[in-house]
Amino acid sequence: MTNEYDNFDYPNEAFEPMRQRIEIQIGSLVQHNKLVYRIAQVLDFESVIGIEVESGRSAPLRIGELSPVIDAATTFQHKDVAEIADTDWKEAERRFAAIQPLIKVLYIGRDEVARRASEVGVSTATLYRWLQRYKAYGDVSALIAKKRGWQDGKSRIPPYADTVIEQVINDFYLTIQRPTAQKAITEVQRICSLRGIEAPHPNTIRARIGKITEKNSLRGRGHKEKAKNKFMPAAGSFPNADYPLAVVQIDHTPVDIILVDDIYRKPIGRPWITLAMDINSRMVTGYYLSFDPPSETSVAMCVAHSILPKEEWLLLHSVDAEWHVWGIPKTIHVDNGADFRSNNFQQSCLIHGINLEFRPVKQPRYGGHIERIVGTFMREVHDLPGTTFSNIKEKDEYNSEKEAVMTKSEFESWLVTLICKVYHQRLHSSIGMTPTRKWEIGVFGNNEIQGCGVPARPSDRLTVLLDFLPSFQRTVQTFGVTIDGLSYYAEALRPYINSSDPKNPTKKNEFTFRRDPRDISTIWFFDPLLKLYFKIPFADQALPSVSIWEYQQAKDLLKREGAKSVNEHQVLRAITELRSKVDDSKERTKKARRQAQRRVEHEKNISPATPLPAKKTEPTMPTLLSSGLISGDIDDFGDIA
Repeated sequence: MTNEYDNFDYPNEAFEPMRQRIEIQIGSLVQHNKLVYRIAQVLDFESVIGIEVESGRSAPLRIGELSPVIDAATTFQHKDVAEIADTDWKEAERRFAAIQPLIKVLYIGRDEVARRASEVGVSTATLYRWLQRYKAYGDVSALIAKKRGWQDGKSRIPPYADTVIEQVINDFYLTIQRPTAQKAITEVQRICSLRGIEAPHPNTIRARIGKITEKNSLRGRGHKEKAKNKFMPAAGSFPNADYPLAVVQIDHTPVDIILVDDIYRKPIGRPWITLAMDINSRMVTGYYLSFDPPSETSVAMCVAHSILPKEEWLLLHSVDAEWHVWGIPKTIHVDNGADFRSNNFQQSCLIHGINLEFRPVKQPRYGGHIERIVGTFMREVHDLPGTTFSNIKEKDEYNSEKEAVMTKSEFESWLVTLICKVYHQRLHSSIGMTPTRKWEIGVFGNNEIQGCGVPARPSDRLTVLLDFLPSFQRTVQTFGVTIDGLSYYAEALRPYINSSDPKNPTKKNEFTFRRDPRDISTIWFFDPLLKLYFKIPFADQALPSVSIWEYQQAKDLLKREGAKSVNEHQVLRAITELRSKVDDSKERTKKARRQAQRRVEHEKNISPATPLPAKKTEPTMPTLLSSGLISGDIDDFGDIA
């Protein structure tokens, strides 16, 4: 749902994370201009024929203009990934495993569902309900059990008794002595007796022990290695990539070219690229190009670009081509880098139903597909002025820096053109056809192959990006929230100042925050009651927009100057000093020009969620006052990066 003020830059802007997907399949219900249609025919990657369910009239519909139909029966409260408890994840994964064999079946008969329901030990109606909820939203979090009656976080026993149970679990039960549950019950009763308070019923204590996750139980009771082996993703070969998006591989590499800055057009060094490809068709599903070294941010940007539609990305780089690739991959296959092994990335993959697999150590053959396409692109780069080639022998006496002429934006336009107009359209020897044709056959089918159908399109761009960006758990103080020594504040935080953890009143409650490291002047706060994200700026509005890397440089400068503690005003002064030095020397030194260009790229605030600048409208005051919190479809939501 959108309103005319979605693009207005309002200080309390907020939006609800929406993970529904738009199913582009015959028989699926979709919404267009507030009317509900049933898809009767899929014409191509851009259009379908829909039948308006009330009038029965058919009409051609553009896929990019469709939105999901939100049904109260299938709506569930959205959460940030970090807000979901381990026990809820475990139950959602169990339900997902039950319906998994039925997800890709186009036409499911009742007998098939009944047979599967019998195998997993639930009723046919229950399995139908799980399948409906998963298909409505397309991610595993849709299968999280809805709470009825007494809600989690509200204890039926007095707080003092609850504190004793928590203490015994942490200090007595979760120890390498591995006492039994009965001994833990006895210990709770003993402590309560000493304190002169009524002990909780043994069943209450058993229930609390039963809620301990297997991972925490193994770790706490002296089985750390077993916990690590069981709960770390297992490396192994990926299954047969026999349809589009079955397996997507991702890898980083420095590009074999020296680029120049935008102003002086002098050399600033090589950029990094994070590349994602579909193994079945060899199509490039997404990428991220930056002067920043590989990080969790690079992975987030690349995965979001891979999942989201590319029409606006082509407009951004002025490339007149087609790139009909979007959708959630079944499996993402990566190497063992720390940026891929972060807990946040693993949880983000899980909530979107993505199976994350790691390349076996010292077995490079498992990364062969992505490495070959990287090699193909680098050979094309070797024809450009400023190339560094792949080795010293090739380079010979070629002066890469002297010959460099392309800026990052110019090179990126060249790269998008290479991907869409050359690589995707060129015969690939391993598959015997072009990647584009292989993708089309995999989606629509031919005389021999039944297509898997057009991938579902995410309905909300920003939710996809935020799900993969770094997250933090912080308490809210009277001055706001602090991350990396920087304070943030907005009115959205006020209700949670000094709030206590509902499960442990002696402990401060922690909340989820996310940020884009390229611009840390604002962060996103997830309100656990409203189920909305709020944009929270620096508490000190005098601080400039700055990346985490530039901020770290400023802190390092202050430490070298002997500052024992760093405050925000010192950081502001240090950032100003560093930028002045860069501005004074960027015409003379490559390092300064590269630093200045990195800042320029960060300040553009371009991301897969917001590839084009947002249009802003000026609302009338009465309407603004009555509109309340601003939320809506992220396609039209302004200033979100």
